[in-house]
Amino acid sequence: GLPDKTFYTDASKADKLKAYQAHVAKVLELSGVAAADAAKQAEEVVKFETRLAKASKSSVELSRDVSLYYHPVSLAEADALTPNFSWTEFFKSQNVAAPEKFSLAIPAFHQEVSKALGDTDPSVWRAYLRFHTVDSASPYLADAFVQESYEFYGKTLNGQKEQKPRWKRVLGTIESDAGEAFGQLYVKVAFSPEAKAKMEELVKNLAASLKERIQGLSWMSEETKAKAIAKWETFTPKIGYPDKWRDWSGLQTNRDSYLGNVRAATAFNYQYNLAKIGKPVDKTEWGMTPQTVNAYYNPLQNEIVFPAAILQPPFFDAKADDALNYGGIGAVIGHEMTHGYDDQGSRFGPTGNFENWWTEADSKNFAGLTGKLVKQFDQYKVDGQAVNGHLTLGENIADLGGLATAYDALQKASAGKEDAKIDGFTRDQRFFFNWATVWRTKYTPENAKVRLATDPHAPAQFRAVGAPSNLPTFTAAFQCKPGTPMSRTGDSQVVIW
Repeated sequence: GLPDKTFYTDASKADKLKAYQAHVAKVLELSGVAAADAAKQAEEVVKFETRLAKASKSSVELSRDVSLYYHPVSLAEADALTPNFSWTEFFKSQNVAAPEKFSLAIPAFHQEVSKALGDTDPSVWRAYLRFHTVDSASPYLADAFVQESYEFYGKTLNGQKEQKPRWKRVLGTIESDAGEAFGQLYVKVAFSPEAKAKMEELVKNLAASLKERIQGLSWMSEETKAKAIAKWETFTPKIGYPDKWRDWSGLQTNRDSYLGNVRAATAFNYQYNLAKIGKPVDKTEWGMTPQTVNAYYNPLQNEIVFPAAILQPPFFDAKADDALNYGGIGAVIGHEMTHGYDDQGSRFGPTGNFENWWTEADSKNFAGLTGKLVKQFDQYKVDGQAVNGHLTLGENIADLGGLATAYDALQKASAGKEDAKIDGFTRDQRFFFNWATVWRTKYTPENAKVRLATDPHAPAQFRAVGAPSNLPTFTAAFQCKPGTPMSRTGDSQVVIW
């Protein structure tokens, strides 16, 4: 129920755990449990969740060790691991053919759940399951449930000042449950062929610059470079929206029940995913909707994906000069490409298989360089609380490599062109200005604390300054004095990709 195991185990978060227990009691009471009984049951639920939390991995571990997700077992091995929970019967119950092997991630957690099935009073299980059933449904129920959900998850946990209007919440639900269907309407009005053509050009330019950076690395051997280039050659870009839209014709909704529609969509999407088992991977599928202002790298398919909605200011503007576009969407493109070579993406090969393509010496060099970046971000603080450089390492590597690559690509695109000042600023200055602009973000203090514990992205204000402080091109653009915070030199300067 809480964002990370540390919310159950760290004394510094005890106030949130206490508030959560009160929330559990209130939800149980709203569901029909007498107040005194709800309070007792809430105490048992929190104790039980604390037990599960202790058997879980933290956000840091889950974000920074992809090998945790890969634990192939046979059905017999899985059943032996969890004697009180039959995986054989589970697959039967889902009408899924018994697999020869499947990945049972975080086996210690499943072992603990199996123990709990044998030693925990059924009344505790009933309270736990009752709470989570009602709590997950609360945003789609009557006002009292909606308000209680907001009071804890919105206000107490994240510092939200007021509830979003209902139309925004409903829109968010549709986006979450049937977003790609929505996307078909979006791209008709918000994504032009010209925007796609420009994006394809930018991707091509960034890719060329990244290849040159890889070839020019001084710390990497020729053997590993050749494999890095082999991975570069298989990058697949996806721009705007899927070539093949998903079929939503089997999803039935009506005007009788909001919760009923949500459950129908949940069941529909669950069956959609189950139907993929045993079939070839559909490489046309997208993991984001076209109307999402974001982008991603998928290491399992070695693809970089840019939804239509990110192609708007401040990331991209067809009327803006190259400096702004390269500092915005160009750096995003470079960022996603660099994810293929971050601390986790670098563990996957050209075809998306989990494999080691590094020499031992190069792995050691890489670890030394990334360790310096961990140290840099560990030194940033939000209201006295340190950023976790290890948790945010992958994104920080991608920011650093992506921004440097985008700068290189801008220089190529601008070759032979006059560096005419616009609004009194040079091309390079405008490039870095727009990099900072895309990170304009404001967090509540409460939300910032949650993010520091769970978000693999550093707080936005440090993404704005962290990468450029390592680039000599930034120092030159703004004539920073060497050794000042925005002009790292010597051992404090980090150069990776």
